[in-house]
Amino acid sequence: MAKVIFHESFYQSYTWDPAAAAGRMEAIVDTIGPHVEFVPAEPAPRQYIAAVHTEMHIQQVENRGVYDIAALAAGGAIQAAQIGLTEPCFGLIRPPGHHASTSSAWGFCFFNNMAVALETLRRQQKIRSAAVLDIDLHFGDGTVNILGNRTWATITNLETSSRNVYLKEVEGAMKHCRADLIGISAGFDNHIRDWGGLLCTEDYEQIGHRVRSAADRSGGGCFAILEGGYNHAVLGENVLALIQGMTKKRSC
Repeated sequence: MAKVIFHESFYQSYTWDPAAAAGRMEAIVDTIGPHVEFVPAEPAPRQYIAAVHTEMHIQQVENRGVYDIAALAAGGAIQAAQIGLTEPCFGLIRPPGHHASTSSAWGFCFFNNMAVALETLRRQQKIRSAAVLDIDLHFGDGTVNILGNRTWATITNLETSSRNVYLKEVEGAMKHCRADLIGISAGFDNHIRDWGGLLCTEDYEQIGHRVRSAADRSGGGCFAILEGGYNHAVLGENVLALIQGMTKKRSC
């Protein structure tokens, strides 16, 4: 069974925003629960967070009263990345992170979970290169701010209003991807019944499959972490589709 990083603390509504809405995580857990193995999330040590964020920013998160939950999300991302080195893994975490830059954050984010995870593994010499595929409706500006100038990381943000073009861009990005580890910033708000109104549930399975195939070709690993996705009625099925695409080994 696929491993999913999770903690019951993620059920709490820590702020007013849609990412923290009551029932959001329950909708996912209820759907994917029978199909996955849950692994308890552990908070990221402060020094791992400080590797990509300024001390002033970290203090601002503390002052907002959300440090503990944000550190737990960052730690869950690290665990998902570590497991992803040997088998596909999904980080069912919140708050999301791809709008968190080195010294600021917006868009329901506090710490950049993806950047914390990849920088941690790089410093631990577990990876030499990494690729990020951001499938959220919104551009992952924070991830670009932190990792964009690092020679060991490549980032693909998908921006198009055409479903067919979107899937072709995923295919193209993964066809040429060569990295020790591929991380998906997995936002599901581009679903046809969510804010973006673009993708179908089966498209997420295809995306997961493309990423897994690229990882296999590179002799590397892959993982995904939750970003956006706000229609509770379809969110669980979309997450499950991505997980199944990542874990079902098939020929291209």
